[in-house]
Amino acid sequence: MTDRALIIVLDGVGVGGAPDASRYGDAGADTLGHVIAATGVLLPNLAALGLLRVMGLADAPAPRALHGRMRERSAGKDSTTGHWEIAGIVLQDPFATFPRIPDPLVAAIEREAGIRFLGNRAASGTAIIEELGAQHLRTGDPILYTSADSVLQIAAHESVIPLPRLHAICEVARRHADAYRIGRVIARPFTGAPGAFARTAHRHDYAMPPPRSVLDGLAEAGIPVTGIGKAADLFAGRGFDASHPTRDNAEGMRRIAECWRGLRRGLLFANLVDFDTEFGHRRDVAGFAAALAAFDAWLASFLPQVAPDDLVIITADHGCDPAHAGTDHTREEVPLLALHRGRADPLGTRDGFADVAATLAACFGLPSWPTGRAFLP
Repeated sequence: MTDRALIIVLDGVGVGGAPDASRYGDAGADTLGHVIAATGVLLPNLAALGLLRVMGLADAPAPRALHGRMRERSAGKDSTTGHWEIAGIVLQDPFATFPRIPDPLVAAIEREAGIRFLGNRAASGTAIIEELGAQHLRTGDPILYTSADSVLQIAAHESVIPLPRLHAICEVARRHADAYRIGRVIARPFTGAPGAFARTAHRHDYAMPPPRSVLDGLAEAGIPVTGIGKAADLFAGRGFDASHPTRDNAEGMRRIAECWRGLRRGLLFANLVDFDTEFGHRRDVAGFAAALAAFDAWLASFLPQVAPDDLVIITADHGCDPAHAGTDHTREEVPLLALHRGRADPLGTRDGFADVAATLAACFGLPSWPTGRAFLP
C-alpha cells in the first residue's frame, strides 16, 4: 500500500524493439539508443535506476529500482493511445488517421464556428505555418492540418485569432470530430512575422472522452489525481481533480517538485513533452540529448524527496526517434523504472502499458484492475 504515487511520462522516449514496428513503417527505430549512440550523452541518475539494463547493456551498473520495458498492446503510436493504456485502457481499434481532414467534417466545423480554413493536409506544423502564415495574417482564416497521427490541428496567430476564440473553434471541432474517431483536436497558436513565425506555449489538446480508466477508480475511492503538463488534456479531464498545464519540460519539472512537496495522499500524473515536440518531430538529436541530460540532472535533486513507501514510475508513451526516417512518432517499446521500498527486481518485458494501471490499483488498495498485471506490491 502507498499514499503517494507519481507517474512521469517522458513523451516520445522509446527504447526500440517493438516486434510489430514494421507494420507502422518503424522497423529499426530506437529513440533512446540512437540519441545516446549519436551524442554520447551521459545519464548517470537514470542509469543508476536501471535504464541501461533496460536497453540491454549487460555491463551497466547494478540497478537500484525496479526496471524493465513495456510493449504496447493497443493499436497505434500516439500520445492519447499510450497514456490511455498506461491508465488501463487498451484500444483494439486505432484512432482514425487521414491524409486530409474529410470535407464533410471540415464543412460542419466551418459552418458552426463561422470560419473558413486554409490548408487541410498532412504537414509539419512549423512548415505549414511558415507557408500559409502570411495568407492567414491577410485573411484571418485559421490554418488546418493533420499528420500521421490521429490529430486535427488548428493554427492561428495570437494577434489575429485570440486564444479564447481559437479555443472556442477547437471545442466546435472536437464535438464534430468524435464521430470520425479522431484522437485529438489541438490548438496551435503562434506569433511573429513571415520568416520568423514561432509557435507559443499556449497549445491546448482536446481529446476524445475516454472509457473508464484506473483514474476513475482512484477518484471513486477518494484518492485525488493531479495532472501536470498535457496529461489531463489527453483524458479530456476525466478522472483528474486538478491540472497544471506547463510551457516546457523545465516548468513541468518544477511543478512536479512543488506538487510532490505538498502531496499527502494521491497521484501525480505528469507529462514532459519537449522530447517529442521540440526535438523528436524536428529531428534534433543534439537537442533531444540535452533535454534528457536536463531531466537526469533534475532527477538527482528530486529523488531525495521520495520516501521508501512512495511509488514513483518513470516511463514513456511511444517513441519519436529523431534519427529515424520521417518526423512522426515511432512504434517502440518504452522504459519502465519504478521506485518503491528499495526494490530493484528486473521486470522483463511487460505485455502492455496497462501493467502500470494494475500496479496503481494494487498499491492504492483498489480492486484488481481488469487489464494489465501488477508488478507490485
